[in-house]
Amino acid sequence: MIKKLTIEDVIRALKNPPSEARIAVIKKAYEFAKKAHEGQKRRSGEDYIQHPLAAAKILAEIGMGGKTIAASLLHDTAEDTEVTIEEIEKTFGKEIAAMVDGVTKLGKIKLRGSHEEYFLENLRKMFIAMATDIRVIIIKLADRLHNMQTLEHNPPEKQIRIARETMEVFAPIANRLGMGEIKTQLQDLAFQYLDPVNYERVKELEEKDYKERKKFVDQAISELETEIKKEGIDVLEIHGRAKSIYSLYLKLQKHDMDINRVYDLSAVRILVNEVADCYETLGVVHKKYRPMIGRIKDYISLPKPNGYQSIHTTVFGPDGKIMEVQIRTLKMHNEAEFGIAAHWLYSERKKKKNWKDFLFKKKQIIPEKELEWVKQLREWQNEIGRDDEEFIQSLRIDFFQNHIFAFTPQGDIIDLPEEATPIDFAYAIHGEIGNHATGAKANNKMVTLDYHIKNGEVIEILTSKDRKSPNADWLQFAKTSVAKSHIRRELKRSGILK
Repeated sequence: MIKKLTIEDVIRALKNPPSEARIAVIKKAYEFAKKAHEGQKRRSGEDYIQHPLAAAKILAEIGMGGKTIAASLLHDTAEDTEVTIEEIEKTFGKEIAAMVDGVTKLGKIKLRGSHEEYFLENLRKMFIAMATDIRVIIIKLADRLHNMQTLEHNPPEKQIRIARETMEVFAPIANRLGMGEIKTQLQDLAFQYLDPVNYERVKELEEKDYKERKKFVDQAISELETEIKKEGIDVLEIHGRAKSIYSLYLKLQKHDMDINRVYDLSAVRILVNEVADCYETLGVVHKKYRPMIGRIKDYISLPKPNGYQSIHTTVFGPDGKIMEVQIRTLKMHNEAEFGIAAHWLYSERKKKKNWKDFLFKKKQIIPEKELEWVKQLREWQNEIGRDDEEFIQSLRIDFFQNHIFAFTPQGDIIDLPEEATPIDFAYAIHGEIGNHATGAKANNKMVTLDYHIKNGEVIEILTSKDRKSPNADWLQFAKTSVAKSHIRRELKRSGILK
């Protein structure tokens, strides 16, 4: 029997002590959604409102704010009930309505057929670009996580489609945003449906020596805690870490399914206050247990691309058994578990400023959240290959505008900013196609090169070998930084631009 959730469960799960205004907006959204979904049931037979409540609770647990939680409670009203986005805007304001609208639009993108990495990358790009507000993606991840937790109520072919989409689109997005906890749950749940045989096999292997491993991890925890405290280091938390089934499966594949060759099956995680404490703790761990040569990874000084920070070391623990120790600060831990969502958690806490904040206030030109967003998007824009102000600027222009998606005649997705033209489309495919473009068709009708492409149109670019270089007039209407830089480069090369 599934436990029935209430709005009180969501409020209890909030990470930061909530203000009255925050509780009010969450409760108001709940009442509105409950009324809108009245009489609707899920496939499991439970009331439909249980789904938005579950998504809202996931968001509360990772530290999201009141507006995001309100939007998650409302996220299916525009699609599955009589309620319109206009009504939501009238009742809850522009910001919440825009999030609900974003989630509704993302819901229309589904993985269909094609399995190629290029197609999947496009799909992930499309998700990220379509949500000009990253909170939309975080709501979508919570929505998908709860749908995966209740997937058994769907027909088998739908289970496979949703699980595959989760593994290939949603889990990589969670990973890109540094949301380790959600990524792990999504992967394990999807793995269960996509490869039930190996799922059970790995689960069995892991559970086989669990009791013995737990005893040995508990002993290591108590020995390390004693040693670290002796050195006067403040330990916030020290606990064992279970390896996720899917990540264990990937490790086992590398080692011919031999579990004895997986060194981080037993792991201890130590949380401390400051970065300096991390390195001091590493010294204490190595004094107590002999380290394995070449197995120390310092992700604090060299973070992973998604921002993950921690020190990992493999040691010979109690009775000489191999184990991994992870050392990080609480802030690093929250960022590793909740990723970009942790920035809301910290910005909320920062609001309660003390006198030091007012004395030593730094000027910030771009809001912090937007900067984080830009950092996350850097990976997708590597082809520009520059790391300067102009690059950040072009990213903000290309990504913070509304996006449209057009298709090549072969069905590839090209994402573009609003008001993009066939010239932007041509250069998005290849520099040579842009340089030799002479005309374009939108949905089989001839259009001019300065035509504003509409969402979902199939665009065909007509080219000619006789055209030697782009037209200087194109700079007047090209929208993307990619197109503009290509045009300028070609015009300089042919001596038209100095």
